[in-house]
Amino acid sequence: MSQRIFGAVLLLACAGLGIVAWGYHAPFSYEPVGPRAYPMLLLILMGLGAIYLLVKPARPGEPSDEPPLDKHVIRKVAGCVVIFTLYATLFEPLGFIPASVLFGVAMARLYEGTWKTSLISGVLLAIGLYLLFDKALDVPLPLGILSSLEI
Repeated sequence: MSQRIFGAVLLLACAGLGIVAWGYHAPFSYEPVGPRAYPMLLLILMGLGAIYLLVKPARPGEPSDEPPLDKHVIRKVAGCVVIFTLYATLFEPLGFIPASVLFGVAMARLYEGTWKTSLISGVLLAIGLYLLFDKALDVPLPLGILSSLEI
């Protein structure tokens, strides 16, 4: 039941944020997709996940796959909030790639990933997303401390 409540709240939040993000306009257009592409893509993906949580069939008699709301789960939720806050704070000064590597590694470690897989996935995720947005979609992302590597 709590998954459906979370799904409904998340879907409403995505709809509200989508309305706000739809209004993003740059005074001059220097990129083909505009400033709303990244937030809209993320909101669409989150909205699809929320819809899945809402329509996922409940199976009576089966044990719930929801973890109990204990100290372990609350610590993970608080850890996620802290990691997201740090990511938002470090995004501009460090740049997209280093901040995203730190974010990916921290999230993977928070959910019991090994150091090796956390580092590999964090680096691949950051570089892959940078190439997708900066090169393929032509959405400029801050390089921060890696700005000397810009071609």
